Amino acid sequence: MTRRLLIVSNRLPVTIQKRGAEYSIQESIGGLATGLGSIYQTRDSLWIGWPGFIQKRPNQTEQDQISDILNKRQCKPVFLTESEYEKYYNGLCNKAIWPLFHYFYQYALYDPSEWKAYTSVNKKFCDMVCSIARSDDIIWVHDYQLMLLPGMIRERLPDATIGFFLHIPFPPFELFRLIPWRKEILSGLVGADLIGFHTIEYLNYFLNNIRRILGFEHEVMQIKAGNRLVKVDTFPMGIDYQKFALASQRPQVKKEITKLRKDISKGKIILSIDRLDYTKGVPLRLQAFEKFLEDYPDFRENVTLILVAVPSRVHIDRYEELKHDVDYLVGKINGMYGTMNWTPVRYMYTSLPFNRLIAAYKIADLALITPLRDGMNLMAKEYLATKEGGSGMLVLSEFAGASKELGEAILINPNDIKEFSSAIYDGLILSDEEKATRIATMQNRLQRYDLKRWTNDFLDVLDRIKKLQEMLSATWIDKKTVSTICNSYDNSVSRVFFLDYDGTLVQIARTPELAKPDPEIYSILTSLTNDPRNQVVIISGRDRHVLDTWFGMLPIGLISEHGIWVKEAGKEWEMNITVSNDWKNEIRPIVEVYVDRTPGSFVEEKEFSLAWHYRNSDPGLAGMRAIELREDLILRTKNLNLNLLEGHKVFEIKNSDINKGIAVQRWMKPKMFDFIFAAGDDLTDEDIFSVLSPDAYTIKVGPNPSLAQFSIRSVDQMRELLKRLIQNSRIPSGLTGE
Repeated sequence: MTRRLLIVSNRLPVTIQKRGAEYSIQESIGGLATGLGSIYQTRDSLWIGWPGFIQKRPNQTEQDQISDILNKRQCKPVFLTESEYEKYYNGLCNKAIWPLFHYFYQYALYDPSEWKAYTSVNKKFCDMVCSIARSDDIIWVHDYQLMLLPGMIRERLPDATIGFFLHIPFPPFELFRLIPWRKEILSGLVGADLIGFHTIEYLNYFLNNIRRILGFEHEVMQIKAGNRLVKVDTFPMGIDYQKFALASQRPQVKKEITKLRKDISKGKIILSIDRLDYTKGVPLRLQAFEKFLEDYPDFRENVTLILVAVPSRVHIDRYEELKHDVDYLVGKINGMYGTMNWTPVRYMYTSLPFNRLIAAYKIADLALITPLRDGMNLMAKEYLATKEGGSGMLVLSEFAGASKELGEAILINPNDIKEFSSAIYDGLILSDEEKATRIATMQNRLQRYDLKRWTNDFLDVLDRIKKLQEMLSATWIDKKTVSTICNSYDNSVSRVFFLDYDGTLVQIARTPELAKPDPEIYSILTSLTNDPRNQVVIISGRDRHVLDTWFGMLPIGLISEHGIWVKEAGKEWEMNITVSNDWKNEIRPIVEVYVDRTPGSFVEEKEFSLAWHYRNSDPGLAGMRAIELREDLILRTKNLNLNLLEGHKVFEIKNSDINKGIAVQRWMKPKMFDFIFAAGDDLTDEDIFSVLSPDAYTIKVGPNPSLAQFSIRSVDQMRELLKRLIQNSRIPSGLTGE
């Protein structure tokens, strides 16, 4: 049975309008509504969003009437007051997030009252989603207006399946860090199980911000967000290809084509169609067209630019200024080059109905889709879907997400007016054969990865990450498991604890010396060793002298430097394995170069290993340096019998014969234990888990896949488990001397 899909976006695919006492419905304008509008009605789904109807103040009767109308369209409305809409949408969304994410940081305004409205509206959406969501629903949240929503839903529905897709670019760290609420936005996004982007460029920017701002590491496009794994991936949005490819056969479209041909009876036709937004670069298109007419006079009176500017955010000053600039440039070009029989620019400040839009696509010899920054731009794909043979060509900005898929178009930097002008000329004179080859290649690609494939691809990946999370969560220690471990502990007579230190008993610290034991750890270890049935062994990568300083006064076993040195309780240190450290003189200078090149990093030198710590360094730089160091050392250590270990922001070089598991076996061979407990948090601890018997209680701290039987979420929970064992224990009187 197909699971129900809840699509959540700022706007519903339909808009409610009121005339007198009557309500009417019309299709919403916009890429998301157009794109997903043909998908949600073909499956069991509900669309949650604002119906385009503004109320000055809440009116329940009116809301109930609109809800009844929309229910028949598989839609659930979220109502906004005039004040909410103004501060949330016209305010923070379009005065802060939109310009910043499109690189127009100088336009961005950060108003705390608008942020408060943004948070409040996201909560309204959350209330609606949580009021109707079923446990098996798939919740798919869309775009920048609702970036807090995944986290809000996760807080209230911890087990929900949540996907998020961003339809605009994601900015690099140097821009994103400007927004005062950067942490809140990122924390909201990682509430999703899957976060999707149009291109790998946007995805990489997002991961860099996650690492630098929230401190979350990632591997293979999976973010370790606290106790959860969050998947990120690219899904270049497609279109309903057949809808556009077949539309030109409609009688209504043919009628519109006839009208346009009659109006523009001769010469080539260039089409520019976009929302009138400063990110679209419409003035630059007009400047390039003016330059084209100047440089190629033979095309005067033989080419017409149809400029369609769809009104957008008309009450925002920045957009009113933009319209004034466009009006001026159109008048200038037509005044300079126009004749009695020819108007160079046919300017329409309106949106086009579907049939007229297809007609414009169909007759255009060249389309100019040249935004200064755009998440994808589906119009480029729609235009290509309508073309047959060599009937058209596309000039496309390299700053549009679509350029990553449509490499056969004429790609330009729209800021380079001369290059832009030349591209218009090249697009018009390109041979029909060359145009047909390029168009066909792009069309084949668009047909394969259409809107249906895009949707299914996203939902398939969401399903896979959810199954991976469930597999990992199946190993999380719960109350039943704790009870089982406690009962086993209580009924045993010979016990051993193998406990990693950093990341298991104490939090990872900024520098090694800051992770010294606190009073609670001393209390736990003392209580464990007070029971004569227990043996406790601390296993660490730290130097033996440090371990002696911290734990030498306790009757416990110690393993240092990942297994080179061992010390049984009450005895002296012994070398567990014979290795050489001669290699350090060769490797140390290499590592020191990376220290010099990575401010904040340092080398910790142990007797038989070197550790490069970069926790205090810039995450982006340190991440790159770690990759470089690994590649550098792999080449130099092939014949030195060395292993390269990556831990929590530490890179350690040691002899490959060194192994925590081998050291643990020293305790296992001569003794028989009926209770074995082992805990660790990183890759070096997997060697311990691998050598212990299946009946041992092996526990991994953190969400990563492991050989351990169980996982526990944090150092604090590990401490609580150990305290629970101590409190639960009943020591027979004969063992205590009573």
